[in-house]
Amino acid sequence: MNATIAAKNTSTLPTNTLPVPRRTRFLSRDEGRIAYDDIGDGPLVILAPGIGDLRREYRFVAPALAAQGYRVVTMDLRGLGESDATFSRYDGKAVGDDIIALIRHIDAGPAVLMGSSMAAGSAVYAAAEAPELVSRIVLIGGFTRGPVVSAPMKLLVRVLMSGPWRNAVWLGLHGTLFPLHKPEDHDEHRSKMRNNLREHGRSAALAQMMLSDHDHAEARYDKVQAPSLFVMGTADPDFPDPIEEANEVAAAIGGEAFFIEGAGHYPHVEAPELFLERVLVFLEPTRLALE
Repeated sequence: MNATIAAKNTSTLPTNTLPVPRRTRFLSRDEGRIAYDDIGDGPLVILAPGIGDLRREYRFVAPALAAQGYRVVTMDLRGLGESDATFSRYDGKAVGDDIIALIRHIDAGPAVLMGSSMAAGSAVYAAAEAPELVSRIVLIGGFTRGPVVSAPMKLLVRVLMSGPWRNAVWLGLHGTLFPLHKPEDHDEHRSKMRNNLREHGRSAALAQMMLSDHDHAEARYDKVQAPSLFVMGTADPDFPDPIEEANEVAAAIGGEAFFIEGAGHYPHVEAPELFLERVLVFLEPTRLALE
């Protein structure tokens, strides 16, 4: 398993590559609906955003993948975006079950799964639980195992996420995750996140996500059959050693790691060209298999 360090990049996609507004579709689950949109034709790619974010997180990636011959389905996590906030659980395993249900609902698999942050662990879970439905997985700044956190730190996180200030706490943290480059629409995107979290039930869903663990993914490393790519920013502040984290997880699931120098927790937002250049190479066998 080889790790490649990408050259530092601060460019962004031209604004004319941003997706046009798309009709929201819904997947019905036992306790609510999962919102998603669907563009392009070709091998299926499902994109799942990170904690507290919207499916708009993939605004630079989704249209580019569709233009390269993929069918791209971008989902909102349960409790966030346009998905319902009526669920009893908001952990990564539940999100993984939503991903599996979405692939079956669309009935166009096997699918490439791309998960950011917490949703990376959900992608690992889905790939292990339903290997026949998953062709490849891309993990971005992924939480796929539990960090060693002291009891006082756990208590602090619980306090910070249990009061009316939790939205401000989360948005403050989110603002630190882009050390390399903030895109031109960064403030607009954060405004949409803020407004979404003000809707009933969404702040509580965020708190549950922040307090959940990632054992559901780590316990299934050895069951992952799909080829995997772990994309990590070398300056991701969420990990003590981002390079070590990505290399160790990639080795554990039999995949490979790719690094974007200087990027933080959202390398696909900070340096989308570098991200897409590597990911398109990784996905090419799925497209060729359908020709």
